[in-house]
Amino acid sequence: MIEVSAGEAAVLIDSGGVLLDVREAEEWVAGHVAGALFIPIGEIQARLDEIPSDRRVVVICRSGGRSAVVTEALNSVGVDAVNLAGGITAWSSEGRPVVTDGGNPGKVI
Repeated sequence: MIEVSAGEAAVLIDSGGVLLDVREAEEWVAGHVAGALFIPIGEIQARLDEIPSDRRVVVICRSGGRSAVVTEALNSVGVDAVNLAGGITAWSSEGRPVVTDGGNPGKVI
């Protein structure tokens, strides 16, 4: 499994990759990365067809544990997925924005 830093993830996303957030709904509502695809970890298998297979997928959770599990599962079915090491906590710690659905500043819970 490949892991990337928040900075590397931002470059991948800016170059056409997809950020897949696998946290739970209450975590998403509190704050997420704008433009991310939200599919909670428990729904991944049922919603696999929503995950692009034609570009790199960067998987994110709070700290990198759940996203690592999802990354491995996606890799096993042929999706080019990488894990964001440190999750949204690392993303936010680097000063990268986290927002609410309304576009206001969000927080990591």
